[in-house]
Amino acid sequence: MAAISTSSRRSTGQRLGAFFELCKPRVNSLIVFTAMIGMFLATPSFPPFGLFVAASVGIALVAGAAAAINCLIEKHIDSLMARTRARPTARGEVSYTETLTLATLVGGFGLWILYSFVNPLTMWLTLATFLGYALVYTVLLKPATPMNIVIGGASGAMPPLLGWTAITGQVGPEALVLFLIVFIWTPPHFWALACYRCADYAKSGLPMLPVTHGIRFTCLHSLLYVVMLTAATVLPYTLGMSGPWYLLGALVLDVIFLVYSVTLWRDYSDKLARLTFRYSIIYLTLLFAALLADHFLR
Repeated sequence: MAAISTSSRRSTGQRLGAFFELCKPRVNSLIVFTAMIGMFLATPSFPPFGLFVAASVGIALVAGAAAAINCLIEKHIDSLMARTRARPTARGEVSYTETLTLATLVGGFGLWILYSFVNPLTMWLTLATFLGYALVYTVLLKPATPMNIVIGGASGAMPPLLGWTAITGQVGPEALVLFLIVFIWTPPHFWALACYRCADYAKSGLPMLPVTHGIRFTCLHSLLYVVMLTAATVLPYTLGMSGPWYLLGALVLDVIFLVYSVTLWRDYSDKLARLTFRYSIIYLTLLFAALLADHFLR
C-alpha cells in the first residue's frame, strides 16, 4: 500500500520521467547505435533518411518497452540488489499498471512505425526480439540456468540484424555476421559485471554463473568467449564487408580485450572486473564505429 501511495502522489511528469528511466536509455543507446550501423552497412552509401529515422525510432521504442517490462517482472529481485534497488519499480515510484500500460503503448507504437514505414519483416523480427528478452530470457531463462545470458543473448544481438533488414528487407549472411559478433560478445561483457556483483546476485537467488560455478570458472569461460569473439570479428573482412582499416582496428581492440580477460582469469579482482566490464562497452562501440568508418573510407 505504501508503494501505491507513493506512486499516486507523483505528478504525471514525474511518472513519465520514472518510466523513461525504466527504459534504460544508456543501455538502449548502444542497441540503437548497432542497429544504425547495420543500416549503413546494408547500403553502398547513405540509407534513405526517412527510412533510417523510422527504423531507429521504432527499434528504440520497442527496446525501451522491453527494458521496462524486464524491470517490472524483476521488481522484487531489483529491490534486493544494490545495483538495481534505485529503479522506479523497485522503489514503488510507478505502479504495475502504469508501467505495463506505458510499455504496451510505447512498444506498440514502435511496432506500428516499423510495420508502416519500414517493412513487415523488421517489425516481426523486432517483436520476436521483444518477446525473447522480456519473456523468454527474463521469465524463463534467467531464474532457471546459469547459461541464461548465453541463450538470452540472442535477443541483445538482434539490433544490427534489424538495421540490416530495415534497409534490405531480407536477412543476408552479412547481417548474421553482425548478429554473431554481438551474440559472442554478450557473455564476457555480462559475466564481468556478474563477477564483481556476485554477492548481489547470490542475495537475489538468481543462478548466475559466478554464483553457481565460482568466479575463476566464469573468468575462464569469459576468456574462451573472447577468443571466439576475436575470430568472429575477422569475418566482416573475409566476407568483403570491410577492408584492412577495419581489420586493423578490430585486432587492436581484440588484443586489449584478450589482455583484460587473461589477467582477470589469472589474477582476479573486483576492480579489474569492473574495468573489464567498462572496456567491453567501449570495445563494442569502437568495433562498430570502425565498421562504419571503414565503410566510408573504402
